Amino acid sequence: MKNGFDENADRKAWMGLLAKAPAGRVATLLDAAMTRPGFTWLRTPEIGSAMVRARAGATGAPFNLGEMTVTRCTLKLESGEVGHAYIQGRRKSDAEAAAVVDALMQTGIADRLRAQLLEPLHDELSAAKATRAAKAAATKVDFFTLARGEG
Repeated sequence: MKNGFDENADRKAWMGLLAKAPAGRVATLLDAAMTRPGFTWLRTPEIGSAMVRARAGATGAPFNLGEMTVTRCTLKLESGEVGHAYIQGRRKSDAEAAAVVDALMQTGIADRLRAQLLEPLHDELSAAKATRAAKAAATKVDFFTLARGEG
C-alpha cells in the first residue's frame, strides 16, 4: 500500500522550476549566486523528443497529443553529487545550468541556492502565469439568457 509521503517531492519541485524557466534565466541566476563548480559529464547535452500525453476533459482516457523537443544531460560534480536536467526545447547551455543546480541542491548550499535562485525563479514564473491569466480573463465573455414570460 502506498503512503502519502513522497521523499522526492522537493526535487520534483525544483526540477519542474528548472525545466520551465525561460531561456538563459537559470544560468543568469546561477552565475549571479556563485562560481560554477567543476564537473564531469556522464551524459553530454543531447537533443531529442518526448511524447506528450493528455486526457480529454482531464479525466478521460489518456491519448498521445504529440511530441515535443527536449534537451537532456547528466553530470557529476567533483564532490560526487549527480545532477540531471530535462528541459523543453533545444537549449544545451540551459540544460547544463539546470543539471549543475540539481547537483548543487544535493549539497550543503541548498538553502542558499533556494533563496538566491529557486525562489526568485518561482516568483517570476508565478507572476508570468498571473499576467497570462489576467489577459485571458479580460477577454472572457459571459453569456446569459433572459427568461421570457409567455402569457
